[in-house]
Amino acid sequence: MCPARGAPFLGAYMKTTISAGAAVLALLFAATPANARDIPQGGLTFDQVVTWLQNAGYKAEIKTEDGKRNIYSSADGSGFHISQYDCKGEVCASLQFWVGFDTKGAFDTARINMWNKKNRWLRAYVDDVNDPWLEMDVDISPGGTYENLNDEFAVWRDGVRRFRQENMN
Repeated sequence: MCPARGAPFLGAYMKTTISAGAAVLALLFAATPANARDIPQGGLTFDQVVTWLQNAGYKAEIKTEDGKRNIYSSADGSGFHISQYDCKGEVCASLQFWVGFDTKGAFDTARINMWNKKNRWLRAYVDDVNDPWLEMDVDISPGGTYENLNDEFAVWRDGVRRFRQENMN
């Protein structure tokens, strides 16, 4: 700082420094590439969901049960299914993850209410023979990204793991 120049020089210097700093920050944010990979408009086909799971290291195959197609996969020691909804042709805008547990009707139904009360994303219910089921719906279009789908899948896997730990021992 030069004392001979006085306060006006210092003010101009500070304004220039602040403006330059703001410009650098703006460039950093603008130059950051978008990491989110968009899901195609309208959603995914069965084959694209299978590919997504397989690319993440999970087995996945398309099955037909009771005349309805679904995807069978497994994670963390639990098999599960994925059904597709809101379809236009082969492309579907939402997925439903689901799994049932065969307890030979010995499941305590009061545990379902407690589970549903404590857990936000997965819903649980018992079927007509008193076996527990878990489901989770995921909208993937419009505006879905693979990163969000990966996050939702992690929520599903964690929820199934916790349900098994808390209820199936």
